[in-house]
Amino acid sequence: MESLLKAIEGIVGPANVLRGDDVAARRVDWMSGAPCRAAAILRPASTEELAAVMMKCHAAGQPVVTHGGLTGLVHGAEADADELVISLERMTAIEALDPVGGTLTAQAGAPLQAVQEAAMEAGMQFPLDLGARGSCTIGGNIATNAGGVRVIRYGMMRQQVLGLEAVLADGRVVSSMNRMLKNNAGFDLKQLFIGSEGTLGIITRAVLRLQPLQPVSQTALVACADFTALTGLLQHVRRTLGEQLSAFEVMWRSHYALLTEESCRHAPPLPSDFPFYALIESLGSDATESAQRFETAIESAFEAGLLSDAAVASSEQQRERLWAIREDIEGLLHHIAPRFAFDISLPIADMEDYVQALERAVSARWPEGRIVVFGHLGDGNLHVTVGTGHDDAETRRAVEALVYEPLAALGGSISAEHGIGIEKRDYLHLSRSPEEIALMRTLKQALDPKGLLNRHKVLPDIAE
Repeated sequence: MESLLKAIEGIVGPANVLRGDDVAARRVDWMSGAPCRAAAILRPASTEELAAVMMKCHAAGQPVVTHGGLTGLVHGAEADADELVISLERMTAIEALDPVGGTLTAQAGAPLQAVQEAAMEAGMQFPLDLGARGSCTIGGNIATNAGGVRVIRYGMMRQQVLGLEAVLADGRVVSSMNRMLKNNAGFDLKQLFIGSEGTLGIITRAVLRLQPLQPVSQTALVACADFTALTGLLQHVRRTLGEQLSAFEVMWRSHYALLTEESCRHAPPLPSDFPFYALIESLGSDATESAQRFETAIESAFEAGLLSDAAVASSEQQRERLWAIREDIEGLLHHIAPRFAFDISLPIADMEDYVQALERAVSARWPEGRIVVFGHLGDGNLHVTVGTGHDDAETRRAVEALVYEPLAALGGSISAEHGIGIEKRDYLHLSRSPEEIALMRTLKQALDPKGLLNRHKVLPDIAE
């Protein structure tokens, strides 16, 4: 190990090979806050340096784990004491922006918020948006196929990537920096790396697709009397707002009441006795037209009996206050501790029955247990937090079984947007067929036959 690290120092410089306390001072993810246990952290400054590092690691049979913004929630960045971490924190450049072609080229370590701001300065927008925007990186967003709050309009991260560059396990560089929307020249190789969680290659650069800036937002928090009204409201705003609908975020009463009335973290804009709350937002370019269209959508929803109460933001400050209730994950985790958090997807029509069945199952086993639910309803994605009063491994496995196993019969997924990592690896068979898993193994074996990249994540290590 020491001779390998000395050789790598010759590539990235001694100051960019961190050891000892400098490693332990790093955290492996936002959720756990656990210290990094890797043998060292390597900080290349370019694709060329990373390729040279990976050639050395491949020759030595040295496994590595890639670190981006460390905002993941499935232990995808954990490294054992015999592994090395590749941190892309020095690869943050925004290399080019083409407003005519609608593209932005960035290194993988660039924070999402920096990309958003660069696009905005050019009169464009990069539409991916999530609460961790200030910390998460473009490479991590691509590696996990991030979702966020605007998927209903713009799609997942996969839809925002035109081209990318990646370093393979043996140091070879696959550069497919396509800048065109249409390119059917053979296999679309970038898709191999999008959502593969660093197990097939390390993403270093990307060409991102920009959208026209939509500077005018209209936002409302509404309350619904039942799930039928909630889903009817979703259909209604899709029809009345059309392409302007950018978010339809839903909070079960459990989430809304906890973060307003129970914890007093946020002033409740609406009473907390409704079963469902929806945060609706539209984006447009004409202030008068957008406001009139949004007002008509809300008023007609009232007339149709689809919503029972509403608070419409009349300023950016009010908008931020409404969104703060939905995005206060820190408050949620603080007031339900210990807890187990899940990111799942399932057909919208099955959500109410699924949540009710889960509530009954948790209550039957842990009478003092509780469940908090919110999510991107229009995308079929729910975030479920379960508190039982216990945080031991046996309880975790029991809760995981209650949450995950019903999804198989519903055609749902154990992961909607956070990936698999280590945490969900043993449940992958509930969402993927044996044939799909076998093909994943084939791809892993072809691109990383020694099993060096993010081993033990997503799939068991092929080399073992």
